[in-house]
Amino acid sequence: MHLSRFPRVHLAHLPTPLEKLDRLSKELGGPEIWIKRDDCTGLSTGGNKTRKLEFLMAEAQQQGADLVMTQGATQSNHARQTAAFSAKLGMDCHLLLEDRTGYEDSNYNFNGNVLLDHLHGATTETRAGGMDMHAEMEKVAETIRASGKKVFTIPGGGSNPTGALGYVNCALELLSQANNQSLRIDHIVHATGSAGTQAGLIVGLKAMNANIPLLGVGVRAPKEAQENSVFKLAEATAEKLGCPGVVQRGDVVANTDYVGEGYGFPAPSTIEAIKMFSQLESILLDPVYSGKGAAGLIDLIRKGHFSKNDRVVFLHTGGAAALFGYTRAFEDLMSHSSPVA
Repeated sequence: MHLSRFPRVHLAHLPTPLEKLDRLSKELGGPEIWIKRDDCTGLSTGGNKTRKLEFLMAEAQQQGADLVMTQGATQSNHARQTAAFSAKLGMDCHLLLEDRTGYEDSNYNFNGNVLLDHLHGATTETRAGGMDMHAEMEKVAETIRASGKKVFTIPGGGSNPTGALGYVNCALELLSQANNQSLRIDHIVHATGSAGTQAGLIVGLKAMNANIPLLGVGVRAPKEAQENSVFKLAEATAEKLGCPGVVQRGDVVANTDYVGEGYGFPAPSTIEAIKMFSQLESILLDPVYSGKGAAGLIDLIRKGHFSKNDRVVFLHTGGAAALFGYTRAFEDLMSHSSPVA
């Protein structure tokens, strides 16, 4: 896989750290838990979309775009990282934000990622939940093009074959780190949503014959729909790389037991996972993606899904900026504080 054949803007802080989580491993009684810190990719608090945007924004430049447009939920990490990339590269950015939760809390609607979107100079407009956001984006893009702008649109989550190249590269990076440390990886677990991260990882792992099972913990769609979405994108990504057929349907596995009420609604297990990572390892997770992925990891360990001797890598997809949009979910922590006498 010669990824240098594809245009790329090298802005991410790579390689991201691969660290052992001793206290969390001890708390759960094994297996040995490691974390791949893709919350440390740089650009506006980082996250997994930065890897994807290195390839996507290079395409935008190649096509002579002067405005980049994408869409996502109100507290979209992808929207924030796209705004940051655009600012760094001197492009305008317009974001379409979907109200998937109906939250009226001002922190949710104006703080966290939304605040950062605007700090990076992006313009935004909102849509009601449940709309065809890709179609809405293309409609708005055509209107902007009519005014003379060269608009480059990016799908939600940056999840197309170009964006997925970022996680093919992550698979290469992770295996190189493991090999250099003589670290045997038995399982990889991460949060999966728009499919690009899982699709890129599975293509990279299979193309290198890594023999490491990959589990995506779903944050939105039902199991079959999630797996089908990932597999379809993995096939297209493998085709783009010149290794068609390297991924089989059975290689794509998602567990959607930790979605809770729905996308953007943290379940009690999500909040528990966020607190555990924060209080045991000083690592911040987010309430939409990494928190649900970690909730799945924790529960599966408790249920004996992994052996005590396994080494499991949790891929941290970032997104901690969204915590500031979910302050109500952590009101119980404030009760531990007392005013100065």
